Amino acid sequence: MNTQLAELMDRAVATISEHAQELTELDQAIGDGDHGLNMQRGFDAIATSRDEWRDLALGAAVRKIGMTLVMKVGGASGALYGSFFMALGQQLPDSPSGADLAAAVAAGVDSVRQRGRSEAGEKTMLDVLVPVSQTLRSGVSDGHDRWTLLTELVNTAAAGLEATRPMRATKGRASYLGERSIDHLDPGAMSSYLLVKAVCEGLGGAS
Repeated sequence: MNTQLAELMDRAVATISEHAQELTELDQAIGDGDHGLNMQRGFDAIATSRDEWRDLALGAAVRKIGMTLVMKVGGASGALYGSFFMALGQQLPDSPSGADLAAAVAAGVDSVRQRGRSEAGEKTMLDVLVPVSQTLRSGVSDGHDRWTLLTELVNTAAAGLEATRPMRATKGRASYLGERSIDHLDPGAMSSYLLVKAVCEGLGGAS
């Protein structure tokens, strides 16, 4: 049984539920206004389908979670988050090392980049995921201890989120607003930050 994965996903589900209204309000400002609802629907489905994935091998379980998101989350976020988890799971061995995890996360981020046809700097979730992936890879390579690296990842995610505020959106519905998209946090970047923080706190044993 993937006990740790189940615990991490429980944290993710609770985090999305807690912040669903905030995500919706951010999306109402520059998007379709449904990001919070869609994310909550998807992560509730992950919780409901726990019996379908918790006894699978780690990679297969993560891929199953990705497929659930693709099927249950509306809008672009379902395809993007689903692609991330499916690519992540494709690369994960049963007992991943730090280097294995860094490579798998990089593959997940590349999948989001390809599916969204976007890059960091365009006011999307990639503005969190790209620097987080880079921090993970460099931290593992440099031999940072677990607690230091987890703290660095959360700080990197927070900085990436805040960096979206002054950006002019060039992708998605927000791009239609032009200059009016400036001074708003990107909702996809916010949900990415929240998930990174939840996972890191879970891996760090935070309460």
